[in-house]
Amino acid sequence: MIDSKGYRPNVGIILCNDEGRVFWAKRMGMNSWQFPQGGINDNEDPETAMYRELWEETGLQKQHVEVLGRTRYWLRYQLPERYIRKNSLPLCIGQKQIWFMLRLVSHESNVRFDLSPKPEFDSWRWVDYWEPLKDVVYFKRKVYQKAMSELGCILTIDSVPVKAEGFLAIDKIPVGQDGKR
Repeated sequence: MIDSKGYRPNVGIILCNDEGRVFWAKRMGMNSWQFPQGGINDNEDPETAMYRELWEETGLQKQHVEVLGRTRYWLRYQLPERYIRKNSLPLCIGQKQIWFMLRLVSHESNVRFDLSPKPEFDSWRWVDYWEPLKDVVYFKRKVYQKAMSELGCILTIDSVPVKAEGFLAIDKIPVGQDGKR
């Protein structure tokens, strides 16, 4: 399902624990890490898709998590030219996502990658809240920053900073006296 502008509807999942650390998963057979995410089927609303993707990618079910919030609007990212499948129609140029913040309310041993016929991940770990901004593939960085900034204020843990300053390369570009980079 691709919209008229070429974006595939998708959900993203930020799963946190009681310490405000987030679930960071390694893609099967690769050294690439990301949050769970996946497409929204024709017959699904974003929340239904989120629970389906959560189960398919982590083995967790509705009773294992608490929904803390979701982004108000679609967040979009474009795929780099080399990832666009030019021979498929309709042409998909990127994804538009609704992001959810979940808290694990069960034991982490419920995380299982062997329940899906095609597991997406082969490993995972808890990381500091903003660490994913440094490790995610470059073309998803801005959408991660937007989702994490909007949803991060839900966390009331003092050790989690609310802003992403210092975690993105753009923050390292000096700002001139006129305020421009």
